[in-house]
Amino acid sequence: MIFKNAVTAVFERSLNLKKNETCLIVTDTIKESIAKVFFEYAQLNAKSAELIVIEPTKEHATEPPRNVSQKMLLYDVEILITDKSLTHTEARRSATQKGARIATMPGITEEIINRCMDIDYTALKRESNRIHAILKSAKKVRVTTKIGTDMTFYMGKTDFFGKDGGSFDYPGAYGNLPEGEVSFAPETCEGIYLVDASYPGLGILDSPITFKVKNGSVYEITGVNSDKVFERINSVGPKAFLVAELGIGLNPKAKIIGKILEDEKVIGTVHIATGNNLSYGGTNDVPIHLDGVITTPDIYVDNNPIMKSGRFI
Repeated sequence: MIFKNAVTAVFERSLNLKKNETCLIVTDTIKESIAKVFFEYAQLNAKSAELIVIEPTKEHATEPPRNVSQKMLLYDVEILITDKSLTHTEARRSATQKGARIATMPGITEEIINRCMDIDYTALKRESNRIHAILKSAKKVRVTTKIGTDMTFYMGKTDFFGKDGGSFDYPGAYGNLPEGEVSFAPETCEGIYLVDASYPGLGILDSPITFKVKNGSVYEITGVNSDKVFERINSVGPKAFLVAELGIGLNPKAKIIGKILEDEKVIGTVHIATGNNLSYGGTNDVPIHLDGVITTPDIYVDNNPIMKSGRFI
């Protein structure tokens, strides 16, 4: 059962749905039962509401059907509740450019909704803005861990994701729910990172998966299940190995549960993704975006520490 207060928090405190606005819920056959709960609220509290059910997309960042993309251009508020993420799609980008306020919930479960949605969005926005202010003028960010991660990210001219902390209350605002990350696409990066918490399709990891990076792209993956990770990325082509994102978790209620949607929001973690980076102003247009979550990092912004062993300082 989905808690009423969690659904209310999404519409009233995150999306700020108004009685004179229209609302679209896009879902697939896997997440339809969850989407119907949000649709019922929208029917009662919006000028008009529509629910569209599609077949599950093949991969994260794969485009929805064309008719759905066209529908997304017509609504004020939209929630995309699907198994695979529609966040990094042209359909989502076009809709936000038209002014739609959009929350995406890829892989969402009732457990995640009930635990992580009913939060203080004002406080989260304040914390997200603080981290964004630190990062936006930086030239480089270095991430290390005791088990061997040592990555340097060079900022370039990146767009940021999550700086408003889930307060999608202005035209064109968008992000994941549950919210709780500030992230960006590096211009380039170098080093090695060990994903030790979770990875899409694998859940919670028993042992780390190691990614080696040169000139902004992963060139070697080792560790248990690394063959599965390599095959999944390689199935899209060489561009899918580009490092697309570094994100910092900020949700006070999130836990590591083996679902990337929540895991990447946990305070004391960072996540590094490969694949599509168009949502950050990049040019890597591939139909895949995969995040790996890393625990207890040290983070240095222009050599100044902002986190040590997973604790903000």
